[in-house]
Amino acid sequence: MFEFWLCAIALFITVTNVINMRVVGLKGAKDINSSVDILVPMRNEELNVEGSLKSLLNSELLTQPKIYVLDDGSTDQTANLIGQFKVTKLTGTELPEGWLGKNWACHNLVKAGSGEYLVFLDADVRLHPYAIASAITKMNSLGWDYISPYPKQLVGTFIEKLIQPLLQWSWIASVPLRIAEKYPNRSMTIANGQFLIIKRSAYEASGGHLAIAGEVLDDLELARLLIAKGFKGGVADGSAVSSCRMYKSSEELINGYTKSLWKAFGSTTGTFVALLLLVLTGIIPYLSFGAPVVFIFLSRTLSAIKTRSNPAYALLHPVAILVLCYLIFLSVLRKSRGTLQWRGRAI
Repeated sequence: MFEFWLCAIALFITVTNVINMRVVGLKGAKDINSSVDILVPMRNEELNVEGSLKSLLNSELLTQPKIYVLDDGSTDQTANLIGQFKVTKLTGTELPEGWLGKNWACHNLVKAGSGEYLVFLDADVRLHPYAIASAITKMNSLGWDYISPYPKQLVGTFIEKLIQPLLQWSWIASVPLRIAEKYPNRSMTIANGQFLIIKRSAYEASGGHLAIAGEVLDDLELARLLIAKGFKGGVADGSAVSSCRMYKSSEELINGYTKSLWKAFGSTTGTFVALLLLVLTGIIPYLSFGAPVVFIFLSRTLSAIKTRSNPAYALLHPVAILVLCYLIFLSVLRKSRGTLQWRGRAI
């Protein structure tokens, strides 16, 4: 009976969010006359340089854009490739004690410019020409200080098809977004650093990356920091204007998730509770087909349709949950052994 109500609540929250979720789309985008700094950290991203920068250079409706790209100690051809584009190229400096690489890179990217809006982008994100203008238009219409337009998640390998759809579903099915907007708090804050826009004034007043120098979940902690300082913002569906393929192999995905899942639930107790809920809603109901299975299938399907992913992957939900539980366990184990790494750096 407990599983029944958990799955029913997940479906109810999903339906509510699918109906009420903020959307960054192509309609209604206005000219942005304020200065905009587009900030992209890159470390060994030779396969993404061309696609990323061509996408950004095609941006429209921005009257004062400046693109800053920081080569963060790449050992491949990233630096040379960046130099072929009309962007401001920065070279990363030695990582200070207590800083993680991406946080230090973003901190220096912010310092390089002076734009009113800061647009943080990962190198594997591709934008529609109106994406940035549309997101800023939406942010301003809501009176927000930051906005996190969640990109469409592209997948290729089997494990990507299992795990990547869980990214959006995990918060679409658990966080009532309009309530989170009205009553902001740490536990209901959602953000994705793949595509994140913040007013410079709010970023600087909150302390920015300097205040979260060693945080592995930099996007989430930055949003929580902004909320804690009284600024407003939230997540939006950005799948119509942005896309991202985070990982291109099973090994990349496993390393990418294990670097941060140990911290994703706040504490050891939080991790245990998360695992328990995943088992109760994603595995036990499938041992005897019933209403909870239907509820979760509908929740996954609605989430997929809303975020422009493949609804068929919902059929693999229990397998996906088993793999996710394994990744959580592996992340905790690697953290305890001090063997976590990402892009050649210890976490």
